[in-house]
Amino acid sequence: MPRLNPASQKAIDRLRSYQPPSTSYDLVPLSRRAAVLVLLYADSKGDLRVVLTMRAKTLSSCQAALPGGKADSLEETPFQTARREAHEEIGLADMGQQLPPPFEVEHLCELPANLARTELVVRPCVALLRSYDEKTNQNADPEVSLIPKLDAREVAAVFTAPFANFLRTRDEADWGTPNPEDWYQGAWTEWHQSNWRMHQFFIPISPQSVVKPRTRSQRQRQAISALEKENSGELTRYRVWGMTARMLVDVARVAYDQEPEFEHNSHFGDEAMIDKLRRMGRLSPIRRSGDVLTREDMEKAAKLS
Repeated sequence: MPRLNPASQKAIDRLRSYQPPSTSYDLVPLSRRAAVLVLLYADSKGDLRVVLTMRAKTLSSCQAALPGGKADSLEETPFQTARREAHEEIGLADMGQQLPPPFEVEHLCELPANLARTELVVRPCVALLRSYDEKTNQNADPEVSLIPKLDAREVAAVFTAPFANFLRTRDEADWGTPNPEDWYQGAWTEWHQSNWRMHQFFIPISPQSVVKPRTRSQRQRQAISALEKENSGELTRYRVWGMTARMLVDVARVAYDQEPEFEHNSHFGDEAMIDKLRRMGRLSPIRRSGDVLTREDMEKAAKLS
């Protein structure tokens, strides 16, 4: 497996030493808990890449997500949730299961929880996929050796993106992609009764860099065919946006000790708002279909000290 270059090694060291503030994650009901896996690894140049999935139900609109999902029990830690969901979605070995030699997954840190629009409290768990025997396995390539086994019911494709570029406004110069300015779009919107920066990243994708389920429904096959036809003759880009984009920006800020080239929210996660909503009883164990956080809910929560 390629070794981390000096910049990537420093980024991993910062993530290892990161100490998140206190979290409300353990105080919310099980029905509100979720976690995602921010899985990093070194490419052939030693630069870090991050693993992303294309959700089956959102393929036609080019939306992406980090592997993850809801917690199964109160005893399950966020990292255990993220690993279990990654195992179910993309076939990454679960905790307690051995990866094919020479690979292993190191848990680096967790960032403050984010509040999803579905009122889930989502904890980003950062991990490094690495080789435990660099001297004898320097050429082991995770993209070749760990071909994912995808659950076609949940995941339409898995792909990777350059991690450091989630701090940039353009494709890197050496990519050779047309229209490098197409990488990033951003705008301010209102969320949590405050200004919230909506990030959108458009990841350049080649057919060789995407893994898709071997068994797919007719609907999925039609969606994939339409997407590839729409982008035939030009570069395909998958859109990473919303909470997923924000979490990637925040993890990159910690890793590289840099602020992004674009405007952004200065705080990490939504711990303050989650705590206020929890104290006013909004995040109850039972979530009814159609429940949404209203402007009035947010105004009440914002007034709490």
